[in-house]
Amino acid sequence: MKAFNYLLSCSLAASFTLLATTSHAQEAKGWDRTVRTADYLEPAIPRPAQEQTAADRLREFETRTGRKPNILILLVDDLGYGDLGAFGGGAMLGAPTPNIDKLATEGLKLTSAYATPVCTPSRAALMTGRIPARSGLTRPLLASDHPTKNPWADEVSAAKLLSDNGYVTGLSGKWHIGEAKGMQPQDVGYDEFHGFLSVVSEYTQYMDSRKYSQLMLDPQRLETFKSLSEYNGVVEGKKGGDLKIVYPLETQKQMGNVDQDFANWSVDFIKRAAKDNKPFYLIHAFAKVHFDNYAADGYEGRSPAKLPYRDAVVEVDDIVGRLTKTLQDAGQADNTFVFFTSDNGPEEDSYPDSGFTPFRSGKGTTWEGGVRVPGIAYWPGMIKAGRISDGLFDLMDLFNTSLALAGIKDKIPTERYIDGVDQSSFLLADDGQTSRQAVFSYNQAEFSAIRWENFKGYFKVMQYDQPFSNISMSTFSPVGVAPWIFDIYRDPKERITRSNGDYEWLYGPILQLQTQHAATFVKYPKKDIGLGIGGGGDPK
Repeated sequence: MKAFNYLLSCSLAASFTLLATTSHAQEAKGWDRTVRTADYLEPAIPRPAQEQTAADRLREFETRTGRKPNILILLVDDLGYGDLGAFGGGAMLGAPTPNIDKLATEGLKLTSAYATPVCTPSRAALMTGRIPARSGLTRPLLASDHPTKNPWADEVSAAKLLSDNGYVTGLSGKWHIGEAKGMQPQDVGYDEFHGFLSVVSEYTQYMDSRKYSQLMLDPQRLETFKSLSEYNGVVEGKKGGDLKIVYPLETQKQMGNVDQDFANWSVDFIKRAAKDNKPFYLIHAFAKVHFDNYAADGYEGRSPAKLPYRDAVVEVDDIVGRLTKTLQDAGQADNTFVFFTSDNGPEEDSYPDSGFTPFRSGKGTTWEGGVRVPGIAYWPGMIKAGRISDGLFDLMDLFNTSLALAGIKDKIPTERYIDGVDQSSFLLADDGQTSRQAVFSYNQAEFSAIRWENFKGYFKVMQYDQPFSNISMSTFSPVGVAPWIFDIYRDPKERITRSNGDYEWLYGPILQLQTQHAATFVKYPKKDIGLGIGGGGDPK
């Protein structure tokens, strides 16, 4: 215990002087291999050789093609880490995923990619490069949510920076980061948007009288529920304009087919950008596989498993194949960086309408099963085929990485803290290694855990009462005096904490990382947008 208290006091003393000593690049000592180049940027591990390789490749690409690369992000809702064949599932689970597996075998498979526990924060982090506690977008936004402060009023998306610098930007599918004017996609940097503003389950509650009988069979309740949003359907809008409803979502058949509609729009977007010879930034955000999963035309029973969720996985895979074929047909395959992932782990509360993870727990928790997601980076001729890496990658790194690929890293705002790290050299160098030293996990606005190398240190954990009830029957609790430490390689299900005995040496790096991270909130504090819940203490 004396050793622990000594390490804690030293770590705290060091961390709160961090911001005062980083006006220029500094390299830390010991186990901290990072360099902080500015006080508003997350420190990164310097990789001079691979950074030069990446710069040379991007320069050669632009000289050869006369253009900047396209960026296509394929974001599935609630897909489990183990649902894909390339990550251990696929045919084994009765839902082959040949198109997604092809991306993995012909690109870079990231086995330690991380999201946040739930959808809204993950999407906000991906688009802004910031931990959601800093933006205030800490939990899923529902139709009835009306933040007292618009979080987007002082946030800057990658889409906005790219749109301002020659890219055509689009978002197809699920938004779920605010329905109010000023918070919609076309208000925050997207030139075009076609999709819906909320989440599948918000709409299906008024479509399925067997499952939601207490709502649907009570006219007054149903009317009140539907009146919470003026956008109960698929909408579209263009930058600076208002949304218009393309068609209402009223039936299970419409919901089942909505991803086909989103795919049609993305195909058209890619073709139009190619015809205009403009680089594009497109986030294709699937509605599936978030519950409730209803089959698209021709997909009921398509999976060998003959289950709604598995049919949905097969449809997602088919759409990925369709979009990558569109890139080829439009002559854009070699011009496009593609990143495939999920916004969080599987929604076990909705079991059996949910996916699979080999890790502990699922969506809504900071256990590995809630935040560890499949990640695939694919770019023919630019990313070496067949690579597999366990290097750390946070989805918010896509913010910095997208700007680096577009050659506009100098446009990153300097008045806010950016938690993302430029991972372009990790992805583009044939033997690239991660530039990220640690991943920080939060439950809403409360700090929870750190992944460092092959270790995970918890300061607060989700305690759930029974299997398949990770959100609805759980509490968020401190672990006690010392952090719980798990060896993810030795114990990927996080069953045996190593806080005592042979792993006590880990207090040093874990506590140093934690307190250095906490110090960034002194100058760049959390944002309260008035959602009523999801506050919480500093990451101390």
